Amino acid sequence: MSAPARSPSAIDRKIVPVARLLVELSNRRRAGHTVVFTNGCFDILHPGHVRYLEAARALGDCLVVGLNSDESVRRLKGPRRPICTQDERATVLAALESVDFVTVFDEDTPLRLIEAVRPDVLVKGGDWAPDRIVGRDVVESHGGRVVTIPFVPGKSTTGIVERIVAASPPTKAGG
Repeated sequence: MSAPARSPSAIDRKIVPVARLLVELSNRRRAGHTVVFTNGCFDILHPGHVRYLEAARALGDCLVVGLNSDESVRRLKGPRRPICTQDERATVLAALESVDFVTVFDEDTPLRLIEAVRPDVLVKGGDWAPDRIVGRDVVESHGGRVVTIPFVPGKSTTGIVERIVAASPPTKAGG
């Protein structure tokens, strides 16, 4: 006798392909919801990410996170990244209360995804100059707005990776 089929968890239901995301967002918009979009690698989730995503979610009713695929992260960050796979990163992001949907994209920028999602609010970190934010023109062309959110000082994935490397014991030569 086989085990009954497991229904998807709340986390699994938040991780969606683009086609399903667009259907979900259409339903949300019909209900009058404001759609907020952000994107990134989110390689090792840390308190700065959590605060950033909470602030982004506060700008609307539904937060969509566009997550760079593993291949995209490698092209952007180098061959030793990502540290965590796209499935692991998507699962951790989807577990956050502030995140409504996570969708993975393979391009180096989220432009095509932004064009498809047509968010009401596009959010990026404070290190981005507004005129350099990918998709800004798309969002503003349909009456949306672009918001930058300051980073939490001293919190970065690169900083965490550097601390891990510094704390690692030296390897023995030859074995």
